[in-house]
Amino acid sequence: MNSTGAEADAARGAFALDSTSPGAAPHGFDAFRRGWRTQLGDGWPMPTFSPATTGDFRVRSRVAKVRDVGVLDLYGASAIRTAGDRHNHRDHVRMYVVRRGAWTVGGPTDRGQQTVSAGQFLIRRFERPSSFEAPPHTTAKILTLLSGALTPLLGDESITGPADSPEVRLLVAHTNMVHATIADLGPAGVRAAHSALIELAKAVAVGRFDDVEPRLAPALAQAAKDLADTHLADPELSAAMLARELNVSVRTLQRAFAATGDSVSAYIRQRRLEEARLALTAPSDRLSVSELAAHWHFADSSHFIRAFKKQYGQTPTEYARSTGRGPAVPDR
Repeated sequence: MNSTGAEADAARGAFALDSTSPGAAPHGFDAFRRGWRTQLGDGWPMPTFSPATTGDFRVRSRVAKVRDVGVLDLYGASAIRTAGDRHNHRDHVRMYVVRRGAWTVGGPTDRGQQTVSAGQFLIRRFERPSSFEAPPHTTAKILTLLSGALTPLLGDESITGPADSPEVRLLVAHTNMVHATIADLGPAGVRAAHSALIELAKAVAVGRFDDVEPRLAPALAQAAKDLADTHLADPELSAAMLARELNVSVRTLQRAFAATGDSVSAYIRQRRLEEARLALTAPSDRLSVSELAAHWHFADSSHFIRAFKKQYGQTPTEYARSTGRGPAVPDR
C-alpha cells in the first residue's frame, strides 16, 4: 500500500453492528468490542460497560472515526450503562443528539448528572472519566471530539437545545454522509469530512453556521433533502419553505443544490414521482391517476403523466400494468 493509502486508512475507521435480531445478543458485545478495537484503534479507548450491559447487549449501531472525531449512531433495544470511562483521561468534548428515549451523562465527580431527553441535544466538555446510561429503546447520535476545537467555545459550560435546529440538521446530514462514504474516502476526502464535522459542531455550539462556507454546501443540500422527504405530501413544500426551516436564503439553498449538480424543485419532483410509483403497485387502496396527481401536488393529470413518463419511460397506467396491477382510472 502506498503512503497516501496508509494515511487514509490510519485517519478513518468504521464498523456496523446489529445484535437486536434473535440469537445475536449473546455475541453482540464481543462483536462490538472487536469492531471498536480493530477500526478505531488504541487512540479511542472503549467505554467500560457494566456487566449487565455486556450480558444483554442488544443494539443496532454504526461507528465512524474521522481523524480525531468519532461518530456513533446507536439504537439500544436493551439498557446501556457504564461505571465510568476509567481508561479515557483525555480532555474531550461530546455532543449527544437524542431522538428517542434519554441519555444520562456524568456523575458526582464531573459537575453532576445531566439527562438529554428525546428531541434535545447536549454539548459538554469532559476533563475526567465519566459514566453514562440509557434506558431501553433509546436512539442517539454521539460525537466525540478529541481535538479540543470546541473547548474555547464551551469553557466549563454545557450547551443544550432542540435537535431539530438548523445547525443540528446540517450536522446530522453530514454525519450520515460520512457513514455512507467513509470506506471510499482518500486523504483529501478524510480531511474535507473532518473539517466539515468541526465547523458544523462549532455551528451547533454557537447556534449559527456560515451559510456561504463552500465546505458546508453538501451538508446543507442533504439536510434540505432529508427535510423535504418528511414533507412530500405538504402542498407548501418548496425551496422557500426549506430555506426558512434551515434559516438560510433561498439563493443560498439553491447554490448548495447546484454544487451537488441538482436543484430543489427537481429533487422534490423526483421524490414525489417515486412515491407515486410505489403507490401504483400498492396491494390495496390504489389511487387513480388523477388522484395521484392531486395527492402529490402536480398541476393536473397531464402534467403528472408527462413527468412520470419522462422519469420512468412509461405512463402511470403502463407502469402499473407492467407490474400486474393497474390504477382505478387509466391515463387520459
